[in-house]
Amino acid sequence: MDAPVLVGDVKAIAREFWKAAGQGTGASTNAVDVLGWDFGFELNELGKEMAAEANIALSFKRIPRDVMDKRAVEQGDTAFFELPALDVALATNTRRRLSVELCDFMIPPEDIPEDVQSSLTHWSQYIDYWSVDWDHRGDTFHNQWQSYRTKKHPRLSLVANHTYEALGSYNVVVKVIDILGNDTTKSMTVEVG
Repeated sequence: MDAPVLVGDVKAIAREFWKAAGQGTGASTNAVDVLGWDFGFELNELGKEMAAEANIALSFKRIPRDVMDKRAVEQGDTAFFELPALDVALATNTRRRLSVELCDFMIPPEDIPEDVQSSLTHWSQYIDYWSVDWDHRGDTFHNQWQSYRTKKHPRLSLVANHTYEALGSYNVVVKVIDILGNDTTKSMTVEVG
């Protein structure tokens, strides 16, 4: 399938799960793993909230491109990574200024090689790069601010600031690229002024 997994897909999965369970053909657990090549904006958070309301333990796992390489599959070199979770805080003031702060970023520990885990001391070290679209309009993500690590500057800035020209409601999208190459997005609406 070429399309990303979306919230509507999660609703359909929940319906099918309970339909199968009601017919006695479902598993003896209420857990479902959803595999996908790509996932819609904020699906990890919204989908898990919806699944929890339906009493389903849901996890999303990205299908690695390695599954297309027969040798990698035969050698057991493919891994399905669970989607990370991103915690972001927004703060506004009366001067049309918005501050976006990364507060936490969680990658399931089983997805990180042990030697890498032991070398990291702070959650921000799981992030290679992050960027902000200050006025996302539902189309293409526009990278209007970014912070990334280099050998010379290995620390990321965890706070981004922006001053809007006009008061109003804005959709802010934060995009994170982690050390595994996965991309996580979070979309938030903010009232400025």
